[in-house]
Amino acid sequence: MTFSLVARCPDTGMFGVAISSSSPAVAARCSYTRAGVGAVASQNVTDPSLGPLALDLMARGLGAQDAIAQVQARGAFIEYRQVLAVDTAGRTAIHSGPNSLGIWTQAQGQNVASGGNLLANDGVPQAIVEGYLAATGHIGDRLIAALRAGLAAGGEAGPVHSAGMQIADKVSWPVADLRCDWSEDCPIENIATAWGVYKPQLEAYIQRALDPREAPSYGVPGDEG
Repeated sequence: MTFSLVARCPDTGMFGVAISSSSPAVAARCSYTRAGVGAVASQNVTDPSLGPLALDLMARGLGAQDAIAQVQARGAFIEYRQVLAVDTAGRTAIHSGPNSLGIWTQAQGQNVASGGNLLANDGVPQAIVEGYLAATGHIGDRLIAALRAGLAAGGEAGPVHSAGMQIADKVSWPVADLRCDWSEDCPIENIATAWGVYKPQLEAYIQRALDPREAPSYGVPGDEG
C-alpha cells in the first residue's frame, strides 16, 4: 500500500524520507530520521517500532546493512515488513519480507533506497531511485522529484491518499516534517505545495529554536517587526 525512499545528501549530510500510500496518515507511522545517524522507512503491515530500532543501532555505530540484519533478527513477524535504511556513509539496505503485499520490490543506489508494495508494476522503486539521483538542489526538492517519478511510473495499484516528507539536519528534531494525512486529490502535490511554502522559512525556524534573539520575523499578525 506504499512506495517510499530514504536518502542522504552527500553535500550537506542531511537525511530524508519521502513516502506515499493509499492508507491514511502513512508518514505518521513509517518515517524516521535522525541527524548524524540516518533515515529509515518502516512500512507494509507496519511495525512503527522498527524505525527507531534501526536508528538506535546505527547511532551505536552499525552500518545500514548490519542494522537491517539486526532488525530482521529482532523484529516480530518480520516476514510481513519492509524496512529501508541509509547511513552516514550513504550505504543503503532493505528488508522486504516475503509476505509483503501485492507486487512488491525494491531498488538501491548510493545515498538512496526505495521500496514499495501493492505497486502498479515492479519498476516503481527503480524510477524513484533514478528520479532522486537525477534531481538537483535541496534534498527536499530531490525527495519530491523522486516521489513524482514513482507516481509517474505507475505508483500504487490504486490511488494514493496520503504522503509525507521528513528531513533531519544537525539538530535533534526533524527540520522539516510535512504531511498530508488524507486527500482525494494528489497528496504528493499537496506536500510539494507545502514544501514550497516551508522551504524559504526552514532556516529561520531552526534559528528561532536555537536563539530567537537572532531570528527574523515573517510578518504574521503580532510579529510584523
